[in-house]
Amino acid sequence: MSPGRSLLALLCFPGLLYAVPMGFLMLGLERKLRARLQRRLGPPLAQPFLDVVKLLAKQPVARAAGDAALLGALPVVAVGTITGALALLPVGGRGTGFAGDLVLLVALLEVPPLCLVLAGYASRSIYGEVGATREALLGIVSSVPFLGAVLAMAAACGSLHLAAIATATPWAVRLPAVLAILLCLPARLRMNPFSVSNAEQEILAGPLTEQDGRRLALWELAHALELVALAGLVVTLALPALTGGALHALVFALASGAVIVPLTALASATGRLRLDQAARWLWRWPTLMASAALAMAFVERHGGR
Repeated sequence: MSPGRSLLALLCFPGLLYAVPMGFLMLGLERKLRARLQRRLGPPLAQPFLDVVKLLAKQPVARAAGDAALLGALPVVAVGTITGALALLPVGGRGTGFAGDLVLLVALLEVPPLCLVLAGYASRSIYGEVGATREALLGIVSSVPFLGAVLAMAAACGSLHLAAIATATPWAVRLPAVLAILLCLPARLRMNPFSVSNAEQEILAGPLTEQDGRRLALWELAHALELVALAGLVVTLALPALTGGALHALVFALASGAVIVPLTALASATGRLRLDQAARWLWRWPTLMASAALAMAFVERHGGR
């Protein structure tokens, strides 16, 4: 990828200028849909953005210099890595990305949950520590089928290039792999029934209990960008035609927004699972789909020999 194209992807599409408003819109749509499913009016679509603006105007509570520096740096790292992951999505047409960009994408997607875990332990709050422990355990469990599905698609097309994976993966591998990733999304986004790390009835806001002001605003931004990145990854892998050029941007945005509908319906229709129940579910169904994708990838690569 050329430097100019890289900068365009990072700052414009599918980077910050697209992802920030899209992320807040998706969060607002999630709240509105959940309210409607529960027969409530719900907040306006712009409420997540207004909440962040209000938080940005508030001064954080004074802390020791070391704690303040760490708690301030972690959300910045989370926002930066998610922005980098967004820039790697092969939406801008041919010639984007580089050989092996799948490895970098997966690594960047794993950094924000790690920062959230560190923030929980750095908060010096029992609620934050419990939430961080739950986030770490659930992150490990959900990462296994998530990575297995992505590796299955890479193995099927014999490449670690995202654009090649999105366009050349056989449908026999693509379907179970995308389904496995979709089943992992509620856990990775901390939505019901996998919201064990931020269960407000038990541990308040979990790892973010002691976050306030600008720091909490950055965490809200990181969550919005994470939602856009994961939804965009699903759309890119499920609809390979959208990697053909910039004219598919509108369809890509609409499809990404549509991903929030089944996730919200699931969150509204289910209660929160216990940590052991969530782990068993993730080890069972998403792992089964990822294993099926890996098996089909092996058949596609070696079945004819």
